[in-house]
Amino acid sequence: MPLSTSPTVPALPVSFASQSKPKGFNQRRFSAKKEVNVCSGRINFNEKSRNGDLSVNSISRDSNSSVGFDVQFPKDYSELLQQAKEATESALKDNRKLMEIEFPTAGLGSVPGDGEGGIEMTESMQLIREFCDLFITPEKATRTRIFFPEAKEVQFARNSVFGGASFKLDYLTKPSFFEDFGFVEKVKMADRVKPEDELFLVGYPYFNVNEMLVVEELYKEAVASTSRKLIIFNGELDRIRSGYYPPFFYPKLAALNTSFFPNMETVYYIHNFKGQKGGVLFRCYPGLWKVLRRTRKGYVRLHQQEVMPSLKEVALDILPSA
Repeated sequence: MPLSTSPTVPALPVSFASQSKPKGFNQRRFSAKKEVNVCSGRINFNEKSRNGDLSVNSISRDSNSSVGFDVQFPKDYSELLQQAKEATESALKDNRKLMEIEFPTAGLGSVPGDGEGGIEMTESMQLIREFCDLFITPEKATRTRIFFPEAKEVQFARNSVFGGASFKLDYLTKPSFFEDFGFVEKVKMADRVKPEDELFLVGYPYFNVNEMLVVEELYKEAVASTSRKLIIFNGELDRIRSGYYPPFFYPKLAALNTSFFPNMETVYYIHNFKGQKGGVLFRCYPGLWKVLRRTRKGYVRLHQQEVMPSLKEVALDILPSA
């Protein structure tokens, strides 16, 4: 898949994807069962705290209570996509306008960087198509605009994964005369959006730091004061949340933590932690944030809470003390 050639800051060790280009497209197919309702069941359960004691579940911040809402970690990508679909539908019913879906693409137990960067993006493109086929009804396909990082990827999508689809495909940035020096030209979102658009989905906007700034512009100009919705799909927003980009050098990017992210609901999320005391941070809206540990018999819940914990807190506090 053609990828942006604009250089970015170096990839994070272990946790984040490399930016090498793919040698080809390796398509995967999933047989998701649309009739299975895996995210809407309500089961009474108790929370196991870090010290092993049992405690009562907390209440979520809105009327769609997370008490008794328990979703098991997915067995495969087919189940994952079904869970993500139902989580997004629940968020829409609660009038969430800005949503995040984030999970690894090189395997359910993988971390960003386990797979080749370009191949991870290509797999995200395939999974976006699978998700859209589940989530978006045919009559709304032409009112759904899917943004990829740049124009070359749109062309690749039309010739492969999205061939024959009715979705509108668009891009966030386009090459500039100084592309080889790290500059790309941001696309003015007001010129891309059409009156009939109802839903925007942005795929993996993390290769170049300008991409997420354009996403914020899209939200402010075309979503915030309208009835439209915006989904960010595998945007690796933890790079920004964690402060990986120094605020001194990237003040606009760092400002997203206070100007943009507070408006966002993370409706589906998986982040793996490797090591002897590794585990996974998992959330399916409207459920609680859960820290799980893998065992031979499945997953054991170590901790859960209403708000998203930082990755540092999970890695250095929750997992080691469980």
